Amino acid sequence: MLAATRAKGSTIIENAAKEPEIIDVATLLNSMGASIKGAGTETIRIEGVSELKGCRHSIIPDRIQAGTYMIAAAATRGDVLIDNVIPKHLEALTAKLLEMGVGIEELDESIRVIGKPSYNHVDVKALVYPGFPTDLQSPMTSVLTQATGVSVLSDFVYSNRFKHVPELVRMGAKIRVEGRSAIIEGSALNAAKVKASDLRAGAALVIAGLTVSEGVTEVTGSNILTAVMIIW
Repeated sequence: MLAATRAKGSTIIENAAKEPEIIDVATLLNSMGASIKGAGTETIRIEGVSELKGCRHSIIPDRIQAGTYMIAAAATRGDVLIDNVIPKHLEALTAKLLEMGVGIEELDESIRVIGKPSYNHVDVKALVYPGFPTDLQSPMTSVLTQATGVSVLSDFVYSNRFKHVPELVRMGAKIRVEGRSAIIEGSALNAAKVKASDLRAGAALVIAGLTVSEGVTEVTGSNILTAVMIIW
């Protein structure tokens, strides 16, 4: 979209992402003088313009960051009010947390997450928006280790999103990967030294460490600082 906005002629993007962030970028560019139609659908049409102008724009809240907070609150059985969010953007995650038995209260621009002593197992499929976000698949794995029974978490967006699983297994998690799915049996986790392979894995391992009742969990890796900043 950024390139097509200044390119000569018409550009059509097919099989486009539908995430709210796409709509937000298109809204910004249109406010700057671009001509973008169809953002939020599978087909985006862009008419190139010769120049853009300045504007004032408020960026939408980060739903992945908010979702990470929600999962961390549930995993630690906390009572957390997450402010400055758009609840509609988090509907897929909210639905799964409710299915697990997590207490959720939605307000206009905030979500309250109330942890419970025990959780039900659920099956989760990461899909394109408005489905469950693939970026929250890794943190969700951690909270599913705290559920009673066996959960199945499948990712149909990215096939190589289970690098955090071996590290969770080092912490005592009972997880096996079969193709695009991880089969997760609820179990208590132990403190261990683990390594984050990417940002989302880092968030998952930090959340897992927060659920451990005794000992010190050490998470290393180049992505861990950002993951800690997100959760902190």
